Amino acid sequence: MGRGGRVDLRQLKAFERKLAKLARGDFERFCEAAAKELAARLLGKVIRRTPVGIVDGGTLRRGWTAKTHAEAESGSSKNAKEYAESLSVQKQGNVYELSVINPVEYAQYIEFGHRTSNHQGWVEGRFMMTISADEVEQQAPAILERKLFEMLRESFDGD
Repeated sequence: MGRGGRVDLRQLKAFERKLAKLARGDFERFCEAAAKELAARLLGKVIRRTPVGIVDGGTLRRGWTAKTHAEAESGSSKNAKEYAESLSVQKQGNVYELSVINPVEYAQYIEFGHRTSNHQGWVEGRFMMTISADEVEQQAPAILERKLFEMLRESFDGD
């Protein structure tokens, strides 16, 4: 017949405290931060991909971090990361959403293409947003996994 053994429950109690700390963690804040990081990455890609015209001198490119067409024309541009942090995130069920738009009036024509001014030809679209969004969508799982591991490491390493 076996003898009773000793069990040290201190490590189990410490693990329980860490799990409680993780459960108290603000997942809403985590999800919003992740959405804003993805938006910043999207903005970085789309800004680099946006052509600078001879006439407007970068209005379309500045439009990605502007609230209005006039603001984009004025020449004041913001950092993509800073602008992404200023965006508001809406939660719809389990989905966190934010909008990245370019308020410059002709942005859609550059994105998707347009007829020439004499209506005799077609100018192909640049698809700067479409391509950038596809790239970020492919990278998103790895980015989110890294952010989740960081959150877990913070929860379990600190007491």
